[in-house]
Amino acid sequence: MKHTYHIHGMTCNGCRSHVEETLSKLKGVSKASVNLEKAEAIIEMEQHISLETFQKALKDDGGRYSIHNQEDHHHHSESKKEETPKGKRTGTFYCPMHCEGDKTYYKPGDCPVCGMDLVEEQNLSTSNAEQWKCPMHPEIVKDEAGSCPICGMDLVPMQPDLSAEEKTYKKLLKKFWIATAFTLPIFLIAMSEMLHNNPLYDIMQQKYWNWVQFILSIPVVFYATWMFFERAYKSIKTWNLNMFTLIGIGAGVAWLFSVIGMVFPDVFPNEFKTESGAVHVYFEAATVILTLVLLGQLLEARAHSKTNSAVKELLKLAPNKAIKMVDGEEVEVSIDKIELNDILKVKPGDKIPVDGIITEGETSIDESMITGEPIPVNKVKDDKVSSGTINGNQAFLMKAEKVGSDTLLSQIIHMVNDASRSRAPIQNLADKVSGYFVPVVVIISLITFAIWAIWGPEPAYVYALVNAIAVLIIACPCALGLATPMSVMVGVGKGAQNGVLIKNAEALEKMNKVNTLIVDKTGTITEGKPTVEKIGAFGDNFNEKEVLSYIVSLNNNSEHPLAEATVKYGKEHKAEILKSTNFSAVTGKGVEAEIDSKKIALGNPKMMEYANAQITSKMKEEAKTYQKQGKTVSYLAIDKKVVGYVVIGDKIKDTSAKAIKELQSKGIDVIMLTGDNHDTAQAVASELNLADFKASMLPEDKLQEVEKLQNNGKVVAMAGDGINDAPALAKSDVGIAMGTGTDVAIESAMITLVKGDLHGIVKARHLSSAVMKNIKQNLFFALVYNTLGVPIAAGVLFPFFGILLSPMIAALAMSFSSVSVIANALRLRRIKI
Repeated sequence: MKHTYHIHGMTCNGCRSHVEETLSKLKGVSKASVNLEKAEAIIEMEQHISLETFQKALKDDGGRYSIHNQEDHHHHSESKKEETPKGKRTGTFYCPMHCEGDKTYYKPGDCPVCGMDLVEEQNLSTSNAEQWKCPMHPEIVKDEAGSCPICGMDLVPMQPDLSAEEKTYKKLLKKFWIATAFTLPIFLIAMSEMLHNNPLYDIMQQKYWNWVQFILSIPVVFYATWMFFERAYKSIKTWNLNMFTLIGIGAGVAWLFSVIGMVFPDVFPNEFKTESGAVHVYFEAATVILTLVLLGQLLEARAHSKTNSAVKELLKLAPNKAIKMVDGEEVEVSIDKIELNDILKVKPGDKIPVDGIITEGETSIDESMITGEPIPVNKVKDDKVSSGTINGNQAFLMKAEKVGSDTLLSQIIHMVNDASRSRAPIQNLADKVSGYFVPVVVIISLITFAIWAIWGPEPAYVYALVNAIAVLIIACPCALGLATPMSVMVGVGKGAQNGVLIKNAEALEKMNKVNTLIVDKTGTITEGKPTVEKIGAFGDNFNEKEVLSYIVSLNNNSEHPLAEATVKYGKEHKAEILKSTNFSAVTGKGVEAEIDSKKIALGNPKMMEYANAQITSKMKEEAKTYQKQGKTVSYLAIDKKVVGYVVIGDKIKDTSAKAIKELQSKGIDVIMLTGDNHDTAQAVASELNLADFKASMLPEDKLQEVEKLQNNGKVVAMAGDGINDAPALAKSDVGIAMGTGTDVAIESAMITLVKGDLHGIVKARHLSSAVMKNIKQNLFFALVYNTLGVPIAAGVLFPFFGILLSPMIAALAMSFSSVSVIANALRLRRIKI
């Protein structure tokens, strides 16, 4: 028989295969097939198996997934929605070591693979909007100020909930103080044994002090640090061995040995006993180890909150309120109440609430928080403005064009979060080492015990036990696992603050290896804000006014920057706009349509070939005059006859020459590929000192050029902003899109430059170099720490220098190793790119 069930909680292909494997292992299941997209499982069984059996299997596996009958799914989904408190968000949680790739969870907890606390992703949401509640009736929550409908009291602003990281930190801090309060007296009692004529023994015998240590250790082991043993048990059960496996075994063995030695002293040989006949206990070692590990987790939680500080700073940019114009009146509204095409007023010093366009007024806007450029930008009517940027000293009106998750700020935060969870190829080294790490350390620990027990000095077994525990405690796979993700997270955030948006960690790594950069001309090297400089006519059949009318009528259907420039020019010169039909754009060539039953074509020489319209040598000579000045010339053909042209100028960006020179000084070959003609391309290349360029390039030509360079062993980055650049952007090793360009270009790229100039590529290169250097430092530190720490803990220095490492010192070293890796990654926040 075959049944279909709904699976809740799957977020990636790893989840799917894990659920499928868990269900397939159940007795009586012939086959289980899980579909991630449909979130369902089709289970074939020999005889009927109850739903409770499947639910129990998934619950025992960690409780991350749940299974329901299909008919119960709708009800289940609705009830889930009702459980979410109004105005609050369910954060997305992920493992900081990315053990399961980009898998996320809906609830806080610990990673089922490495055991570390899950980290909360920072996001803009409707919870950003301010809410108000009644101090007497907390269930009354409203989106605006007012009075309580029950008691009439004024509503007060709600305090934002603590983030998951802050809650984790506070919980760990409370447990740490409890652990310290009970561990300190245990440590003092144990250390008093080193005193001559120990005064504590005047109060009672050592065996009774052992009982005191045991009682004091219970709150430490079974409350403050019990989570370590839970994680250790789970890791062994699922065979996802990790840091907590080692801690659980090491500290657990020390504590259990002490309890057994205290209760059954006669089962131990004399070498384990003190002069009083009591077995030497290790309650102080176990509790101090656990408390120090807890301290490490506490410091780690605090450090983690700083690694995504860039996203938190971006979140602060989003305002809670906005001023909406309603029938000429100013009305203050919540940010989530703004809709498309609403007219908003932005006062001096206010944050711009959403993305839009200025409809009235002019001002200067500080965009440094998004572009990284400190100089305010002057804005006038029809200029675009972005959410989170800060208005200068003049008020203006704007029309909302993008709201909610569609705003640039929201997209930046989303991209930063995605990139922070992605894995860099260099991390594969750490993954391979980590896969064998824990079993190897356990084996080394057992070998250490055997060697000391057989060849160690008396009491040999005591030395064997202590050193074996030290080996388990000092090893730190977590430092190795954190080395790459921490640097990537901080680096990606740093890039976002400087207008360099990284789509994934792979882009960061590859950017450092790039030796060839291909750049488009229009919108990449140039401003991308073309202006019409001349309209010309060939022959006597059509005059310039008629040519302009046909060009504007044709381009009125196009969104290309050149088309927009001609339409704007035509409207300024009151050109007649004629009705056109059958409009189509020919990528990389131009546009065509029918006007008054005539076939009209507009574009470059290849468009004229496409339209079977011949350009005479005289026409070419006239056009060349402008092309040699770096201008673009588009021809107009009517019924297969070229009748006119339009000359369009596009200023080279101020930063282009400096950026290209700096990139070339770093050994990067810069090549310009453009769809424009050879003369125009040569004029631009000469001004920028570019020796290598190619003109009249179609999208497929640019793609082939990228492939040719890659086949020659080059690591290629491609920078562009148009639809015609998308194939080459996708094919290149690192695609770089101008943030001022088209959505398809941005989607195809691995790096997006918000400001849209070549200086952003210089920033990306500096950032990539700094992050890769930081990652290598972290990996070196983690590998050297473990390579040296484990043998020292095993006692290799004892025969030569008489040095042994106490398990407590090992615990301290282990705790600070991970914190050191994070601290090194945080240095990236201070670099200048």
